[in-house]
Amino acid sequence: MKTSLILLAGLLIAGNAHAADLKGSPKAGKVLAYTCTGCHGIAEYKNAYPSYRVPKIAGQHEKYLLAALHGYKKGERNHPTMKAQASSYSDQDIADIAAYVSSLKSKK
Repeated sequence: MKTSLILLAGLLIAGNAHAADLKGSPKAGKVLAYTCTGCHGIAEYKNAYPSYRVPKIAGQHEKYLLAALHGYKKGERNHPTMKAQASSYSDQDIADIAAYVSSLKSKK
């Protein structure tokens, strides 16, 4: 049992390390991130449920974007729309989106 748990922990760590090691392509990310602008690209946009101001993500740090999207995908972050979006992406898709969005200039 103990050996199984150690093996499982090792596989989980290796899987997360692989996702973190992927090189994102801003070109591929631009295509994938098109849908993100529907909420994150609108000035002063407020989400209907739950009600809050939707953050602008252009120029956000790549590591933050990776952590956020993986968090939504794994259910560690709670937002139904973002979980649905992130769940549809592969680890490479997430790396590409993060590479693209982080390369944009922030419009404050």
